Amino acid sequence: MLEPRFFDELAKRVTALVAATPIKDVEKNLRALLTASLGRLDLVTREEFDLQSEALARARSRLAELEARIAELEQGRK
Repeated sequence: MLEPRFFDELAKRVTALVAATPIKDVEKNLRALLTASLGRLDLVTREEFDLQSEALARARSRLAELEARIAELEQGRK
């Protein structure tokens, strides 16, 4: 039967081997490329989007109230 130390040592060696390969560099470069590309886009944060959605919902509600009020006033004139 293999000892647990064998698996620990094997895991350490595999981790060291992967860290020494260009895979880490490729991942780092890809991450930097994506970050730079996304930075050039005209994007908003989730928080800003949510705030604007709430403001739009309030404006729509107020517009509906004002339209109803105008309709009442117009009915009163006839």
